[in-house]
Amino acid sequence: MLFITNRFPKQSIQTRVGRAFDFDLKNNAPSNSVFYCRRNGADQYEEVGGFNFMSALKASNYRQLLIYIHGFSNLPEAVFDGAMEFQELCDSKKKNEVLVVPIIWPCDNDLGIVKDYWDDQKAADTSAVSLARVLEHFLKWREDAKQNPADDPCLKRINMLAHSMGNRVLRQTLHAWDKYDLANGVPLIFRNTYLVAADIENESIHKGEVGELICYASRNVIVYHASDDFALRSSKASNLKNKIASRRLGHTGPEDMSLTPSNVYAVDCDDVNTAYDMPKGHSYFRSGREKGKPGKVFDHIWETIMTGRVFPDDEFRRSSIIRD
Repeated sequence: MLFITNRFPKQSIQTRVGRAFDFDLKNNAPSNSVFYCRRNGADQYEEVGGFNFMSALKASNYRQLLIYIHGFSNLPEAVFDGAMEFQELCDSKKKNEVLVVPIIWPCDNDLGIVKDYWDDQKAADTSAVSLARVLEHFLKWREDAKQNPADDPCLKRINMLAHSMGNRVLRQTLHAWDKYDLANGVPLIFRNTYLVAADIENESIHKGEVGELICYASRNVIVYHASDDFALRSSKASNLKNKIASRRLGHTGPEDMSLTPSNVYAVDCDDVNTAYDMPKGHSYFRSGREKGKPGKVFDHIWETIMTGRVFPDDEFRRSSIIRD
């Protein structure tokens, strides 16, 4: 499995194609460097380099890509477990259709120098500048005539899925990219962007807010939310402790749909989230009641990947409920 990370390796931070890459799990501060790697097995990784990485994605048999940004308190192997589960569900639907590519950012799991949820937010924010370099690198690769000649362009569709605090990583990454590298706003690079159990303020993707850039970078933005998401209740309590009072996007959906760009859609998962992920009701976007069998949230994600439309039977509809 190919992946991108800004976690520090035990080795030097200088890129060397083909070298072994080992995560330094005792250091979960964000690196300014970004590493393009391949997982060959449990705890076995190698560095492949940026252009080789993107060329490998282009050459793969898969028709579409899904970039996956995980949530807080996940060590790398736990991230791979979730990504591989999603990959297997995609392959069970249709072979060679969707290739899952995780981005691993340095959140905490009580091993490193960053010790709690609040500092995971800081890690998410400070990961933004380095991960924005990935997007800038992608544009340079795409425009390189040697890598993508006119008679052999890369035609793969790119989808984005951010889970939990991964939404904060995505929001801040686009903000940093727009601020430091772009002249005329973010380009449209994602076909569908899925904001699942988003641990950001519920007005984040309103017009004029920082997360608005997510909407401009995407054809469709689909927000999956559940009011009884237990993990987000803990998030809310932590934010209240730090004197920030705001409901989470993953609890309520957008605060006011009329204030969001027209390509934003909200999907209420209250009826299934706890049944799919007992007891937290937080990771409900992969398997359903039985692991390895797709749940209805995954089915909805899959349909939008395949069609590029959220509610194809009603072009003006912007919200729905997933029922068990």
